Amino acid sequence: MSVPAVAAPLSSAARAQRLLRRSAAAWLACAALGQVLFALYVAVFYGRATLAGQPQRWNAVMPHGYQPGATAFNAVLAVHLLLAAAIVIAGLMQLLPPLRRAAPALHRWVGRGYVLAAALLALGGLSMVWIRGGAAGDTAQHLGTSLNALLVLWFAAAAWWQAWQGRIGAHRPWALRLFLAVSGVWFFRIGLMLWVVINQGPAGFDPDRFTGPALTTLAFAQTLLPLALLELYLRAQRQGTVWRAWLGSGLLGLAALLTLAGSVAAAALMWWPPLAS
Repeated sequence: MSVPAVAAPLSSAARAQRLLRRSAAAWLACAALGQVLFALYVAVFYGRATLAGQPQRWNAVMPHGYQPGATAFNAVLAVHLLLAAAIVIAGLMQLLPPLRRAAPALHRWVGRGYVLAAALLALGGLSMVWIRGGAAGDTAQHLGTSLNALLVLWFAAAAWWQAWQGRIGAHRPWALRLFLAVSGVWFFRIGLMLWVVINQGPAGFDPDRFTGPALTTLAFAQTLLPLALLELYLRAQRQGTVWRAWLGSGLLGLAALLTLAGSVAAAALMWWPPLAS
């Protein structure tokens, strides 16, 4: 009679890596929920106003968004909003391993479209801030937004170049950086709503002028904080250091909870009211 084999217990390093993967998956699930809600809001609110021939309704949530007579910039903004909704779904598709394995050709074509859309969004955002004018916030916030746009352009170029050269291992971290940088607008919104809920109202900024140290900090944190967490995650994966894997797991778990809370707050306070009106 044979004795069934007993699996050897996992080492502490293997347990830490497994928890790291699960924490990353938990964050991605929370982010996917929040980003899908954001994409639906953008598509429904702006699409409904546009199809109804009332683009001036954009200004209810985006001051100076639609400007009568400014045909070219209004068109740029419309394309910007359309791409913002589409790129959310495309980005989430690119992060699904089963889809990459089952349809690699689809992954490549969606990736090419994603890189192009990201570059167009970044350039459109820069033009709306520095050429068109009227964007909410002050110069410090515009600098934070511009940093995000420049990083999007850098990461898009690097991700495309590595994929074109066939260096898939090198392509992956650049693609992940691009995904997080493209998500900067979304990070800003869920971060702001979470901050408002925690403080039970505006704190550290003037809601009428939309300026203040809290918003300035968030304008830079929307890009730099997720990228810093990603770098910790990548290092923990590559180097296999136990303490780094445990630290990354804990921070990703916390990030998942904050992402979920911020997404719920943004949906309730920012995205749902315009749709219900």
